[in-house]
Amino acid sequence: MDGRSRALTKIGFGVLACNSAIAIFQSWGDAGSVAYVLAADAAILLLFICLREIEREGRERERNIKVAVWVLTTLLSVMFASKIAPLMPPVVSVVIWAMSVATAAGGFWTFFLNNP
Repeated sequence: MDGRSRALTKIGFGVLACNSAIAIFQSWGDAGSVAYVLAADAAILLLFICLREIEREGRERERNIKVAVWVLTTLLSVMFASKIAPLMPPVVSVVIWAMSVATAAGGFWTFFLNNP
């Protein structure tokens, strides 16, 4: 990773940390919302770690890393849908859940069934 990418990564994580701190501050007292923010942050951080591992390890541990990436992205998609869908009209809620399922299925197909 070059210096520019490293700086952008630090800026991105700084923005994420500030946004998360504000979200936690505003939802203090609501344990579910605080847990949601912390879980989403942990998943994003773990996804970044997986990306770094792919850059370092290459194909040696690629399958295990793909499993981790798919699980984490599916988790984030389901978390987002579970938070947003109840706020929408029923038809839109169904569309949100359908997109979440399609994203998980598409990721599974891309990572595990579509062997190049």
